[in-house]
Amino acid sequence: MKKLPIFEEDESQTKRYYTIGEVAEMFEVSKSLIRFWEGEFDFLKPHKNSKGDRRFTLQNIEQLYLIYQLVKERGFTIEGARNEIERSQAWHREKKEVIKRLRAVREGLKTLKTRLGN
Repeated sequence: MKKLPIFEEDESQTKRYYTIGEVAEMFEVSKSLIRFWEGEFDFLKPHKNSKGDRRFTLQNIEQLYLIYQLVKERGFTIEGARNEIERSQAWHREKKEVIKRLRAVREGLKTLKTRLGN
């Protein structure tokens, strides 16, 4: 699958919400597959209007793109894709924590340097 056209559009042309039909067409999959993935991946939660129609944001579409890449392009099972996403999220959390600690160390070293007069 090539890069989705939605990500190549001028931001002024980007819509706030996309219907399930539009999203299914973007990914060249059925609407029922989109609904299935929504049930299988807890983080995928499109908005629903008063009639219950799904309205997908750009963030939802990015989430679907990740799922699509893992399941359709890389051949992961649903469980395997879930695990891969969990590992990725855990890695990003750990990375943020390490960066936070390193910044604190840097600030401490700057303070120490100032106190020593260097």
